[in-house]
Amino acid sequence: MKPIEIFKYTNWKPFEYLGIHGNFYSIHAETIISTWVVLGIILVAAIVSRHFLKKQVGVGNYLVVSFGQTFIDLCNQILGNFKYKYFAFITSIFCFILLCNCISLIPWLDEPTQDLNTTVAMGIIAIAYTHIQSVKVHGLWEYIKEYFSPFILMFPLNIVGKLANVVSISFRLFGNIFGGAIISQIYHNAVEGSILLESIGILSTLDITVKVFFGLFEGFIQAFVFSMLTLTYLSVAIQKDTVEKGNV
Repeated sequence: MKPIEIFKYTNWKPFEYLGIHGNFYSIHAETIISTWVVLGIILVAAIVSRHFLKKQVGVGNYLVVSFGQTFIDLCNQILGNFKYKYFAFITSIFCFILLCNCISLIPWLDEPTQDLNTTVAMGIIAIAYTHIQSVKVHGLWEYIKEYFSPFILMFPLNIVGKLANVVSISFRLFGNIFGGAIISQIYHNAVEGSILLESIGILSTLDITVKVFFGLFEGFIQAFVFSMLTLTYLSVAIQKDTVEKGNV
């Protein structure tokens, strides 16, 4: 029996002319193209948002300010205080992942987050940022001592625990987006080529429901979950500093 091909990937192999071969050195063309489209959309959105903010009034200004205020409130609630650098980092992560999750709504584009390379990269960035901020808040020596607490034999387990955060946050995002992409693709493969099934899908709005649920609703939820988990890890990383200030 011939297997069903759900996804068709185009692999770029830029190092072949150097005699370097192997899947490790290949690049998914769809992931790269979709990621650059997302970055282009973010650039345009930033320019438009800046224009609306200059106007002081209007629907556009209200939407941009409300969006920013939502993340300001979240940072205040979870971190206990507001710092612009934390706000900017979490908001940037949310916007990038949201657009990556929803980019499949544009024809011929696939979600970069259905590629494990993208989600692992985002997981490494998110967790690395929390560690960098922990060093800045507590100092390098205090940061290193945390790996040996409550006693020195816990060092290997603490290392595994830190690495597990990267695996957890990245595989959660990948699993949900990839699973949704599989379900959507199976549905479209099932109805494709059948006038009856395609007509039923359109008239019953099942086509739109599948697209909107897995492309928009699930994309929003997973972007929000990833951002909140990152914010929570950040809160844990700097919480001692917050507690000390509160006691003072």
